[in-house]
Amino acid sequence: MGVSADGSVVVGIGQSAQGTLRAFRWSDETGIQSLGTLGGNESEAWDVSADGNVIVGAARYASGLWRAYRWNAADGMMQNLGTLDGSHSAALGVSADGNTVVGWAMDAEQNYNAFRWTASSGMRSLGMLSGRQWSVAYAVDAAGNSVVGHSCYTDWQGFRAFRWSATTGSMRDLGAFSGGEAVALGTAGDGSVVVGFSRTSSGAWRAFRWILSTGSLQTLSTLGGAESLAWSASSDGNLIVGSAQHPAGNWRAVRWSYPAGRIEDLNMMFYHLLSPGSEMVEAFDVSPNGRYIVGRGYNAATGRMEAFLLDTGFPRPGDVTRDGCVNDADLVRVLNRFGAAGYRNEDLNWDGRVDDSDLLQVLLHFGSGC
Repeated sequence: MGVSADGSVVVGIGQSAQGTLRAFRWSDETGIQSLGTLGGNESEAWDVSADGNVIVGAARYASGLWRAYRWNAADGMMQNLGTLDGSHSAALGVSADGNTVVGWAMDAEQNYNAFRWTASSGMRSLGMLSGRQWSVAYAVDAAGNSVVGHSCYTDWQGFRAFRWSATTGSMRDLGAFSGGEAVALGTAGDGSVVVGFSRTSSGAWRAFRWILSTGSLQTLSTLGGAESLAWSASSDGNLIVGSAQHPAGNWRAVRWSYPAGRIEDLNMMFYHLLSPGSEMVEAFDVSPNGRYIVGRGYNAATGRMEAFLLDTGFPRPGDVTRDGCVNDADLVRVLNRFGAAGYRNEDLNWDGRVDDSDLLQVLLHFGSGC
């Protein structure tokens, strides 16, 4: 499940009355729309580009096999990305501009391979960590240059988190806690921060934050229970979303914030937005600026588990400095970076350029919150 940079588009997986899975795209204007399939009866949507126009996932075609796809709003069609000569594939992550797709695909021996796809190069295997035979890619950074996931043995044992870099063309083992296994699920905008979960000596999974500059895993706290999972990070890596257990073992959607490293139960922080008996159970994705969070929770009114979109209200539009006030400091930040390429806080619309559209956001909201 994913969310666009401005929170206007959410994608995920819905279930029909017949129990089949369908990929969906949601917006305020259209509500939930099914993306269809590749000719079969099921599909899934796992991630969306920054502008909400490119969606990736997996869909069945007539033979029943799963295939990775890239859906584009321009034509409303699913593009079958193929496999690596095997039977199945799935796309799990997409870059901010929608041009780089990552996931897994089977090869001729039916081994799982993490892949990176672009229109110019097609699908390419990223290989495996030393000693492992399978790999899966879950996420890619904004520019499409850093890919994260896990590599394991063919019996789905021995998980190790990896970060693949286009610069080196190889995977790096990110290490693990004392339990020896780890999975990487999300990355910051520039690939310098990776989040996921790793097994402890007790066998419990604990959320982690890995930083390129130090090359080590940091344990993220829980809500008093044994386990926690980190799914996604904001563009600067300072806000992380996932889920954590209470002492009784029930799971709650959470947010970790840095540099303080504190954990927040989203149900406690935003209790006033929930109807009686409802709760947010898992948080799967967060927008680049950290404002919008999507996940899954229990809706007491319908008695169902349903997708949610949470607008945390911070930062305000145009607030580059993240201090709650759109003022001269934000204007100066945009002007100093004007014309620069790359995804950064000054790139308010997250299109890879600091330009007139970002300057306009600051001017339109100038004085807000001050």
